[in-house]
Amino acid sequence: MNQAPRIEHRPSVCPHDCPSSCSLNVEVIEGKTIGRVHGAQSNRYTAGVICAKVARYAERIHHPDRLLHPLRRIGPKGSGQFERISWDEALDIVARKFLEAEQDFGAGSVWPYYYAGTMGFVMRDGINRLRNVKNYSGQYSTICTTMAWTGYIAGTGKLAGPDPREMALSDCVVIWGTNPVHTQVNVMTHAARARKERGAKIVAIDIYMNATMKQADMALLVKPGTDGALACAVMHVLFRDGYADWDYLERYTDCPRDLEAHLRTRDPAWAAAITGLSVEEIEAFAKLVGETKRTYFRLGYGFGRQRNGAINMHAASCIAAVTGCWQYEGGGAFHNNGAIYHWNKTLIEGLDVRDPAIRQLDQSQIGRVLTGEPQALRHGGPVTAMLIQNTNPVSVAPEQELVKAGFAREDLFVCVHEQFMTETALMADIVLPATMFMEHDDFYQGGGHQYFQLGLKLVEPPGECRSNHEVVRELARRVGAQHRGFEMEPREIIDWTLQNSGWGTIENLEEQVHIDAQPSFREAHYLDGFGYKDGKFRFRPDWTKVPSKNDGPMGPWADIPALPDHWGVIEEATPDYPFRLATSPARNFLNSTFTETPTSQAKEGRPEVMIHPLDAEPHGIADGDWVKLANARGEVFLRARHYDGVRRGVLIAESIWPNAAHPFGRGINTLTGADQVAPYGGAAFHDNRVALVKEEPAVT
Repeated sequence: MNQAPRIEHRPSVCPHDCPSSCSLNVEVIEGKTIGRVHGAQSNRYTAGVICAKVARYAERIHHPDRLLHPLRRIGPKGSGQFERISWDEALDIVARKFLEAEQDFGAGSVWPYYYAGTMGFVMRDGINRLRNVKNYSGQYSTICTTMAWTGYIAGTGKLAGPDPREMALSDCVVIWGTNPVHTQVNVMTHAARARKERGAKIVAIDIYMNATMKQADMALLVKPGTDGALACAVMHVLFRDGYADWDYLERYTDCPRDLEAHLRTRDPAWAAAITGLSVEEIEAFAKLVGETKRTYFRLGYGFGRQRNGAINMHAASCIAAVTGCWQYEGGGAFHNNGAIYHWNKTLIEGLDVRDPAIRQLDQSQIGRVLTGEPQALRHGGPVTAMLIQNTNPVSVAPEQELVKAGFAREDLFVCVHEQFMTETALMADIVLPATMFMEHDDFYQGGGHQYFQLGLKLVEPPGECRSNHEVVRELARRVGAQHRGFEMEPREIIDWTLQNSGWGTIENLEEQVHIDAQPSFREAHYLDGFGYKDGKFRFRPDWTKVPSKNDGPMGPWADIPALPDHWGVIEEATPDYPFRLATSPARNFLNSTFTETPTSQAKEGRPEVMIHPLDAEPHGIADGDWVKLANARGEVFLRARHYDGVRRGVLIAESIWPNAAHPFGRGINTLTGADQVAPYGGAAFHDNRVALVKEEPAVT
């Protein structure tokens, strides 16, 4: 008689680039393999709910295409021709190439490049310890958060806000510039609870009728890059109709009388002409938030990915200050809770040896860096060697034609440490197999909530996979980099970081699994003052001094409006490029992650672009036809999908399919720009003007 397999339920944490950082309950089968993955009930934000992608993680961790052994390129770059070698041979080659680059062009010619393939602190950020010890070129990380964080902090002075669990205690939840049904399902968990238990209204504001908009009580479909105009018109109505809380404004904000005067000409008719909304829709939204003291503004990243994104984020956050809803449980404006944890990352990143004079190369401008643009190189020498962990720039970085040209350089040595043969790994000289999150120890914080959590190793990695920490440590030894962090195990680093950040020991965290770091109500709601020295919320921020991580003012920062406004710096449509394109997240992919799993592939189908039927008709474009999108950066072929849930003149291409899924290997980021936007840079992925024609690719 066959005995049922032994199944243990073990705690873990989702490591992926999502604000939810869900607490997990993982089935470990016979101590060797992963079964189903569930949301942990013990974490009150996760509340037992996780996305379908992670629920079926066994598909990914046990995927037959995982990289299992170190590889050396033996054919042309991008050919996929590799041979298996040993770990010692691979690491010796990488170290030799780094030392040669350092000898020929200086330490700055080596560029460690990484991002958020894992959000675990040890495995994500440990590459910086190698960078800082060796004085390799720095990385200014701009590809995701820069505009949104800057815009939010411009008002509050701090990246923190009301407890996200308070959404369940709201009478109105405004979900603005994020599609949580696709990207952070827990937002919907708490908003839906408020609707069920309190009769709360859910308002969604976005640029197409996505899954979240369809679940809302009020869905406001705005043109891309016009959120600031909507926010201004809403505040105009709040002042005009007596909904502004003047006691709150005088006590907690910097210049409310100036703001009121400025907004007198920003009425709903003005905003309707800009946003595409009707006057009636704007009036109704303003009335709802004006009359509903417990309004929770959940502000996402999406509307920050425009060239005016920081300004729009700031304008949206200002509404909560005008109504004074910060004072109430279930009220206020929230974007991210990163500031509440106060981590000391000295050991993880080697901050004690960091030289602030080392040049910072813009992550988003990797194409310009690798093709030798002097400004992108900060007028320094070339990059001739790279170590890449946790990211796939050949798919996800903007200006793909430049990115590909840079990686094709014969004088550029690239080592990629990865889980699958990504399109970046295909361009590498050395490919190293990486562990996944259940195969190593790490710890994580929530951006969209208030927990930090421990995720310990649950199963052995397959083949010869090694963790990021192991790779960085072994390279450090070979290139002569000395730091105590290289001599420590992940558990020791976690323990030191917890203790030196005021959060106890790893034993405490191991016992509790996750710790609630939420500040007091008064602090979270800024009832004792906002994050600036004078305690005032800023309607008129100094955009050159917003206390958000930066590398100095960038883009047309001197032209930013002094007070909240519509700033027309976006890529407006032109006669040559009459459509505006946004590259929004898909439900079953996460950037280029999960594009390798069969269920996600099947559910997403194929690369498509949504087009309004009335826009398709004059071009003779039927549903499912091939179309070509083009702008000055390049051209991409996709299938057309008729959808009346987009505005006329707007195109939506969900997700980042691999370049190889498109004809000629040109993916959607061929069309996106890497110009540095104001005030601190960043990539405006959702802000692209394009031409569209019906055209079949000559080769499919």
